[in-house]
Amino acid sequence: MEKRPLEGVKILQLCWAGVGVFTLNFLTHYGAQTIRVETSTYPDPVRVFEPFAPTNKEGEPIGLERSVFYSITHSAPEKDIVLNLKKPEAVEIFKKLVKWADVVGEGFPAGVMDKIGLDYEALKKVKEDIIMMRTCGYGHTGPMASQPGFGSIITAVTMIDTFTGWPDRPPVAPTTYYTDMLTPMYAAMAIIGALDFHRRTGKGMYIDHSQMESGLNYMTPLILDYQANDRKPILKGNHSDSAAPYGIYRCKGQDRWVAVAVFTDEEWKSLKKIMGNPDWAADAQYNTTAGRLQNREALDRRLENWTAALTAEHVMAILQGAGIAAGVVANSQDLDEDPQLNYYHFYHEFNHPYLGRLRYYHPAAITLSKAEAALSRPVMVGEHTDQICTEILGMNRAEIEQLRQKEVFK
Repeated sequence: MEKRPLEGVKILQLCWAGVGVFTLNFLTHYGAQTIRVETSTYPDPVRVFEPFAPTNKEGEPIGLERSVFYSITHSAPEKDIVLNLKKPEAVEIFKKLVKWADVVGEGFPAGVMDKIGLDYEALKKVKEDIIMMRTCGYGHTGPMASQPGFGSIITAVTMIDTFTGWPDRPPVAPTTYYTDMLTPMYAAMAIIGALDFHRRTGKGMYIDHSQMESGLNYMTPLILDYQANDRKPILKGNHSDSAAPYGIYRCKGQDRWVAVAVFTDEEWKSLKKIMGNPDWAADAQYNTTAGRLQNREALDRRLENWTAALTAEHVMAILQGAGIAAGVVANSQDLDEDPQLNYYHFYHEFNHPYLGRLRYYHPAAITLSKAEAALSRPVMVGEHTDQICTEILGMNRAEIEQLRQKEVFK
């Protein structure tokens, strides 16, 4: 195995929840040495997301290590130290780690780091060439900067909620924190750019990552349509302006569905043939895309009458075989058994002290020809506190224990 591209880069990670953690995990998976700073007094909220692994004793509290959701989304090979940053001694330890680091990443609401004296200007006094990446909902300047940024709200303010739903009903927000998955790549690329700048100039950099602005990149066509044509997006359900039939169709079995998209008249002819050329499909109103769009409600009902008698897998296979876009609407079991994902070794098994043996998915989602992503079971809160203090900071056992008694490591 060749050297991973980011080996030698040292990251001090003070992030929580989604965006900041996912951002720095991109780098950690490909070689960066990362120390994560946490505290049990104000834990990462994802550590208490369901589902949980069962406890061994009745009435035993769940704690911070039994979230299967956290375990699967945070499988980067980090080291973890607990620091109670309400204590001045903890702040000083953090600054010593800044001297060790090349990159500091934090993901708290604007102003949190400033209040404890760990803003960029303060860190520059500790290490002049430090790179600091700060991510929050709206960036750290402007009238919205003080507002906490949660993924469920950012999807609303970036307009995503505007077009997920049906015309006769209120908007339906995505069921996950969608922008948490979209925006980290922008911050990760900014860090990689800053590292290259540092390599060439020896200078550090401040990166202010606004999750709202990153999320808006995906709305560009809709924004431009409004600016150019004064046209606002409307709810369309599963419909498309350029394809019909286009949607989700019921199939044989309990809650089984298939997605189908027909973009051209030639694809429509192929679909008619696959369906056995039913009489209704010969109607001239369906011969062109414009006609199918105009009559798509009736077309959808008739197509679903056909798909409902077949399994989703069968519909997908025969349509794909004819060059028509189609896919099973997958559930958890489908993804676990998916032949494509398993072919690429998307899942890896690791032992976890609280969860047992668990299949972890490949969160990097990128394959490099000469470097494989490093994966591991997630670190536990403070798992490497003593190791970091002794091996990196040069502290002795007595000093560590004294600080522990003062609740610095909490």
